[in-house]
Amino acid sequence: MQNQQGEGSMREVLSNQAQMPLSKSELIKIKTKAMRQRVWFRALTMSERAQIDLTIKFVQKVRSLFLTRVLVSIMRKLMSAIESRVVCAMRDIGCGLAERISRIARSWGNHSASEWMEDRGFIQYLTIMRINIP
Repeated sequence: MQNQQGEGSMREVLSNQAQMPLSKSELIKIKTKAMRQRVWFRALTMSERAQIDLTIKFVQKVRSLFLTRVLVSIMRKLMSAIESRVVCAMRDIGCGLAERISRIARSWGNHSASEWMEDRGFIQYLTIMRINIP
């Protein structure tokens, strides 16, 4: 669960890139995570890796809007590579299934079924069940 919270905070950084500048620590954090999950070399080109490495080496906080845009696009690429298969499937498959099942249950009179669409555990359950269908 802590891994998902870490990804969430990194997503907030990526979405709020115009409001607060990127820092050296954020770049180190995502690089370390990518290296541990073995996607650093697979997901990025040599020039993209060099851009992040040089920024880490020479910059404490990124002030340039252009550099921020470049780094954010690279970080988004890394985050999508780091994301697990189940998390991707939850977003692509599970949410739709939960919405359909919730709609059917509400039509049968179950008023609490509207909460099912936002229940992360229910969405994960549906996703894993769907992935395991032969």
